[in-house]
Amino acid sequence: MERQQSGSIGRPRGFDADEALERAMLVFWRHGYEGASTANLTNAMGISTTSMYAAFGNKEKLFRKVLERYTEGPSAYMARALEEPTALGTATAILAGTVRTTTRPANPHGCLGVQSALTVSDSGEGVRELLVAWRNDGHSCLRERFQRAVDEGDLPADADPGLLARYITTFGYGIAVQAASGVDRGELQEMADAALRNWPPV
Repeated sequence: MERQQSGSIGRPRGFDADEALERAMLVFWRHGYEGASTANLTNAMGISTTSMYAAFGNKEKLFRKVLERYTEGPSAYMARALEEPTALGTATAILAGTVRTTTRPANPHGCLGVQSALTVSDSGEGVRELLVAWRNDGHSCLRERFQRAVDEGDLPADADPGLLARYITTFGYGIAVQAASGVDRGELQEMADAALRNWPPV
């Protein structure tokens, strides 16, 4: 991927940063933060270690950029789901999106945000905290959506928005772990459907 820029010999090499970031995302997604070595990353990105550090900073900074890309790309179904007209529609879209994203043949199975957090050493404490904040942010956005549903009468007045949000996010992360373990899409979708059968009636 690296190519010599036009001009005088010896100038810094240029490369497609967007494509490099996409490839880095797949490495982190497949191997987790700890399992993705610098060699794995630079080989996949098609650049030298020097170029990686110059363009993205260290491994942790690269991961932060990758997580942003994942949130805006493969995990964008979460933001779209929050725009569904009903709370049940939101919950349904989140679980369906989780099933789709974690089982796509072209991508690693599972969730980057879950896979990367499974084992993080002391040196990766910053990444662990980042992922905790990332998951908490998802829960907070969903809790706010369900609180609006209570206020609008779309959920019963006695429904607990925080508990419902925790239920959906926890179940979604469970789907991701099962997907990474090889459970097929059809079975995961059946599990998601079953999880919503007792959704609070209006």
